[in-house]
Amino acid sequence: MASQRCDGCDRRVRIGGGIGDFWSFSNDGPSQGMDLELADGSEFFLCFDCIERLPDDHDATAADIEALPQHEEQ
Repeated sequence: MASQRCDGCDRRVRIGGGIGDFWSFSNDGPSQGMDLELADGSEFFLCFDCIERLPDDHDATAADIEALPQHEEQ
């Protein structure tokens, strides 16, 4: 199982696929985040919780990512 830290909340989340899942035939569940390219051209890896917290009234930018609340490691 591979994992990566969310650029929004700094929580470590699972990323599905990759060579680790191939060799172990692991089925620990789906990915918990994805890479996004935002309206201003910036790129971030965000967990699905942070993606849900992005604004709906305008295209998200790096400033919106910086405004996301930080979460403690669970």
